[in-house]
Amino acid sequence: MSQTNHGEIEALEETVEVDAPPAKVWSLVSDVKRMASWSPQVVKTFVRGGGPVQLGTRTVNINHKGLLVWPTQAKVVRFEPHREFAIRVKDNFTIWSFTLEPTKAGGTRIVQRRETPDGVSSISLRLTDAVLGGQAGFTAELRRGMRQTLDRIKAEAER
Repeated sequence: MSQTNHGEIEALEETVEVDAPPAKVWSLVSDVKRMASWSPQVVKTFVRGGGPVQLGTRTVNINHKGLLVWPTQAKVVRFEPHREFAIRVKDNFTIWSFTLEPTKAGGTRIVQRRETPDGVSSISLRLTDAVLGGQAGFTAELRRGMRQTLDRIKAEAER
């Protein structure tokens, strides 16, 4: 797959403060099999090899938008317990991450990011334009999905 100039796709970031300690939040955001519980786009995540999730773990993810369903492959590229968890999607080069910061009140600030340090694959750009409503619309949908994901993680962590 070829790359495009990374300046063409904006980084996305959403934040929420949670009334739960980083260790509890970490147990949620690093449990990739539960991502479908929170993300409106993720249908299911499979951990390749079935072992514990750690740096280098590979996953297969099933995503959807309406009736459209597609798989992606990803690899855990940052894994710092209670601080940061990130995966790189092989198919489009994006990096999705959760960064956890303790708050003065004993809770956790969660920052979810979608980064494109190496650009986005040209096939992904073409498919987004052709079947996912175009870059602007899909980016807005991703941002809404990030907000929903964080709100759902917050609700789970505060239970």
